[in-house]
Amino acid sequence: MHKRIFNLILCNLIFLSFTNSFAQLNDYPIKIGIHASGLLPETDYKNDDLKLSFLGRAFLRIKVIDLFDIEAGAGYAKLAGEDGKNNYWETSLIPADLRLILSPFNSKSVSPYAYGGIGYVKWNVEDKPSELNGSTKEDGGDLYAPLGIGIEMKLSNSLLLDLSGGYNQIFSDYVNYVKGGDFNDGFWNLGIGLIFTGEGGSSDSDLDGISKDQEIELGTNPDIADSDGDGLTDGLEFNQYKTDPLNSDSDGDGLTDNDEIKNYTTNPNIIDTDKDGLTDGDEIYQHQTDPLREDSDIDGIKDKIELDEFKTNPTNSDTDKDALKDGDEIHKYKTDPTKQDTDGDGIFDGDEIFKYNTNPSKADTDSGTVNDKVEIDRKTNPLNPEDDVVLDIAAPVILEGVTFETGSVELTPESEKMLLRVLNTLNIYPDIKVEIRGYTDNVGNTSKNLKLSQQRANSVRYWLINKGVNQERVVAKGFGKDNPIADNSTPEGKRLNRRIEFVKIN
Repeated sequence: MHKRIFNLILCNLIFLSFTNSFAQLNDYPIKIGIHASGLLPETDYKNDDLKLSFLGRAFLRIKVIDLFDIEAGAGYAKLAGEDGKNNYWETSLIPADLRLILSPFNSKSVSPYAYGGIGYVKWNVEDKPSELNGSTKEDGGDLYAPLGIGIEMKLSNSLLLDLSGGYNQIFSDYVNYVKGGDFNDGFWNLGIGLIFTGEGGSSDSDLDGISKDQEIELGTNPDIADSDGDGLTDGLEFNQYKTDPLNSDSDGDGLTDNDEIKNYTTNPNIIDTDKDGLTDGDEIYQHQTDPLREDSDIDGIKDKIELDEFKTNPTNSDTDKDALKDGDEIHKYKTDPTKQDTDGDGIFDGDEIFKYNTNPSKADTDSGTVNDKVEIDRKTNPLNPEDDVVLDIAAPVILEGVTFETGSVELTPESEKMLLRVLNTLNIYPDIKVEIRGYTDNVGNTSKNLKLSQQRANSVRYWLINKGVNQERVVAKGFGKDNPIADNSTPEGKRLNRRIEFVKIN
């Protein structure tokens, strides 16, 4: 039976030895403990009626490496039982031993262990049994081997609860006074104790990478790996990131240190990582800007200036969606980046600059009395003030300034100014039809004058058609010397009678 029990405990030791975790409950260099156990004698007598057997023991454990402690201990015990005739026997023992403690598991609160060792026990039989089946011995001293398992449970940084049990093999068969059978005497123990850790300053009970001494100096909690609850262990904050392990937001920018490091890659020690005048937290939560870039939308204006001075959107390079960047509107074109149409002429600023080459800050670029949108719609040139004027078509209009080369039907260059007004009028009123009427003075042959007046009216008509007017909208008709408007007897009267009229006919 002894051999089977011994093998069972030995198997537990071997199993614990080959686990893949090698750290104790705490990194304590020294442990001092007391232990009280109930005992079950394992002798030649059958223990049908259990008697009070106990062991009180004090011990000292010294750390060797993370895996092993060495323990030295001594105590006082009593073994008691009955012989085959139900006679009481009792032996006192004073054991002292040296043990090797194997602690292979890593836990913050619980640490199972196994132990084995060798010791010396002084024993004395105080009450002798009456059943004597062999040689006897009243007292003595012999080696013994303790072997067992236990568990430490953390109560505080400096106090552990210890539960353990095992078997103690004594290398003598006289412990119960009588030598008999094939096996030496021994006893089982199961008990409870307290361990005072005397925790060292180099220990790291919360496994955060900072020793207890450092945690005390920093003011962090040596029992909590993340004192400020920001998702970073105190060790990482102190050793790697240089952040405050007592403050979840070291720089006070509204973002936790963990978020700055892992999610936004901002600097947890600088309130404004990109130095744009906005805190990292405001950029993330309030403005949705990039805390790593002072000009989030790359429009040429820093985010804070956009928000405070220009009231533009720092996440949209073209706040008013007019095809111009906010920075270009402010610095280059002097337009309003919050208005698509700065001058209110009906044309987006971007179109004025890139499409029409007009001034987006001036509604009438050519100062010709007609705004740019009206000119573009009626197909006049918004950069030329001379084509802004149109004709009053309520009555026939004499086209002053439309003249021809002497004795010819070819228009003079000076005629174009008035003809542009005619063209403007036709473009503004796209549904009207007109008649171009030609007249002469009374000098010369009547038929020739009629033909000349028709040809000159045709010249005006062709000019308009060449400028894009539908030919069906313009009729040309010559009247010769008919319908004079002045006295043909004077040079001035003749000049006035040689004329081209513009008449709305539909």
